[in-house]
Amino acid sequence: MLFYDLFRHEPNIRKLSAGEVLFREGAASDGHMYVLVSGKAHIRVGEQIVEHCELGAVLGEMAMVEEGPRSATVVCDTDCSFAEIDQKRFHFLVTDAPFFATEVMRVMARRLRCCDGLLTGRLPAD
Repeated sequence: MLFYDLFRHEPNIRKLSAGEVLFREGAASDGHMYVLVSGKAHIRVGEQIVEHCELGAVLGEMAMVEEGPRSATVVCDTDCSFAEIDQKRFHFLVTDAPFFATEVMRVMARRLRCCDGLLTGRLPAD
């Protein structure tokens, strides 16, 4: 992701071991989104893996724009570190680095297209 450098020195880092869950589908949001700063993880909806995540992946972004339960589960495939972004930090980033907001919207749009594809049986082209 182009904005990875924004999180290189992020003070709020959450470290998890391989196999641990960052958050679970249906759980109440903790008001944070996350950026994967090391390791590999995957996103699962139900029992289906819908995305493999690497360096710079944005996770839990819906919590920044809408209250509600988590829509997916994120599981660490390896030991991982996640930059933990709260509302205050998110609003600062959107104001200070507008391309950050555009990239978050791009992630949300791509995931929506993927879900549409899963529902209709027509997967979007990469």
